[in-house]
Amino acid sequence: MAQLVVRSIEAEVKMRLQRRARRHGRSMEEEVRDILRNAAKEPDTPGGGLGTEIASLFADVGLDEEIAEFHGHHIDPVSFKR
Repeated sequence: MAQLVVRSIEAEVKMRLQRRARRHGRSMEEEVRDILRNAAKEPDTPGGGLGTEIASLFADVGLDEEIAEFHGHHIDPVSFKR
């Protein structure tokens, strides 16, 4: 079995872990092991790309019409030369 040392835990967090462990009738160490076990069971869901993140921000806007595309329009490339 592996060991894990976590330093600099806030006093409030430690106190809450102790209370939680008492409620479940186990040591604080066993409580933390259980929390970590459950957290590690969560399925790995791949994060979306930037476009997916942006689309999710505007998902509830409620557009009723299609957005026109710019097919056939000439767009000059940007020049960064001075």
